[in-house]
Amino acid sequence: MMELQEHSSQGKVSREIRGQLMLIGLDRAEKRNAFDSHMIHDLSLALTEYEDRPDLRCAVIFAHGEHFTAGLDLVELQPKLTSGVFDFSDTQINPWGTTSRKRSKPVIAAVQGYCYTAGIELMLNADLVIAQDNCQFAQMEVQRGILPFGGATVRFVQAAGWAKAMRYLLTGDRFNAHTALDLNLITEITEASPLARAIELAEHICRAAPLAVQATLASAQEAALHGPETAFAQLQQHLNPLLHSQDAQEGVMAMLQRRAPQFKGQ
Repeated sequence: MMELQEHSSQGKVSREIRGQLMLIGLDRAEKRNAFDSHMIHDLSLALTEYEDRPDLRCAVIFAHGEHFTAGLDLVELQPKLTSGVFDFSDTQINPWGTTSRKRSKPVIAAVQGYCYTAGIELMLNADLVIAQDNCQFAQMEVQRGILPFGGATVRFVQAAGWAKAMRYLLTGDRFNAHTALDLNLITEITEASPLARAIELAEHICRAAPLAVQATLASAQEAALHGPETAFAQLQQHLNPLLHSQDAQEGVMAMLQRRAPQFKGQ
């Protein structure tokens, strides 16, 4: 989860609300959106705001400039790595989802250009990933003397399988968007702006029943983290509250009346 970058101005993320959708933009384009401690903290704050606002149903993480991210700003971060720069409080969302508070609502990542190390791990913690065909990926931590510590040792292997994952985790070699698709790391490749396609899919998710979306995510996350038996055992507990929701009634009525449902998250 690391690539060497020169120290520069403090990183941050942009925020934009479009109806029920939140757009979160990595905003340090002059340094290829390299993560410093400030951008890591601001990204956590933005995702926590998204999680805590009941009116928001989907978020898109994208990047300003030509590149998603060139990794971590090692010059700025190295002295802080052992002191907990990636430790988040129990009330804050960890953008990489490895510790602390986990999010319960969907996130889509839109990536272009360089997507190195921490960027791969950030997108692996998203639910959908739209990648432009010019993307270049690399999980190059072993070339920097450390290991991927933002989730790749688990999620890259889960997505691609052991042998295919180790091909890139143990070498740090670069690979392109078509290889990423073959490895099941991304959802789609687009020639045009990945952000436009991500917004299109996010708006589609926003039209679905939000409680049902969150329950579906929770069940799938249980399976990924704890295994099928645990997830199967919890299915009824996820289903019962939905059966008594207004949205479930609305779904049936909309079907009978042959109209688009209007879900309220209740």
